[in-house]
Amino acid sequence: MRVTTFPVPDADGPYGVAVGPDGAIWFTEVGAGRLGRMTTDGEHTPVPLKLSPCAPTVLTATDDALWFTDFRHHRLGRTTPAGRTTTVDLPGAGPYGVTGGPDGAVWCTAATTGKIGRIEEGRATWFDLPAGSFPAMITTGPDGALWCTLNQAGAIARLGVDGDLRVHPLPTPGAGPVGITATADALWFTEVLAGRIGRITPDGEITEFALPDPEARPHAITEGPDGALWFTEWATAAVTRVSVDGELTGTAALPPGSEPHGIALGPDGALWTALESGAVARVEP
Repeated sequence: MRVTTFPVPDADGPYGVAVGPDGAIWFTEVGAGRLGRMTTDGEHTPVPLKLSPCAPTVLTATDDALWFTDFRHHRLGRTTPAGRTTTVDLPGAGPYGVTGGPDGAVWCTAATTGKIGRIEEGRATWFDLPAGSFPAMITTGPDGALWCTLNQAGAIARLGVDGDLRVHPLPTPGAGPVGITATADALWFTEVLAGRIGRITPDGEITEFALPDPEARPHAITEGPDGALWFTEWATAAVTRVSVDGELTGTAALPPGSEPHGIALGPDGALWTALESGAVARVEP
């Protein structure tokens, strides 16, 4: 694997990553209160949000815009590739994960209040989760439902667009699931506290795969160009490949102490990850 690191000038906490509708790599800078846009050849453009205070956290792309959560200031933001930003206030919610839903709405997790929100035309409809569950990342599954990790509850939740909720506890106690992504037939997720990668089918069958280092802190995960899953290891500064059979088949070392978080498959077939130390890394499989 080949790793190329692109430093971000005056960076402050690169965290979430997504491929925008313009084909560029977009990322959040939590501390700087802005987004960044990077072409696949590493050309960087800062994108000020003109919101104060602001701490953009996780982001996702829809057909025409980027949506980001501001966990600290309880709002959801929308930015077009041209730089026009609008927001939706979510008082007290602590939004963290965000995704485009199968129904055309935007869905987010409310970590503080333990809910999932459906956002449409600037209004939020909330769905309750178990108390104290701290929902984290969210994605649309192959079954057309919303799936999210329940970090404090040690579980994976499935929410139908009709509000039907199912909660699947994980076999490993204290797993602390965070990242989640969908493939054609399953959901894959990270267990940051247990040092494991998990797989859950739409009918709730769970399989866990232990990492060699239980302290690796796997964080975000995405499907790669080869059908395998790729995830960031926050504590060990690496991006690792796991096959659909659970076999670890390669690790790309990142700069020591770089703290990789979000990860996305770029239009160039490479994996892109935000390094909280102040850079964006490109990993060629």
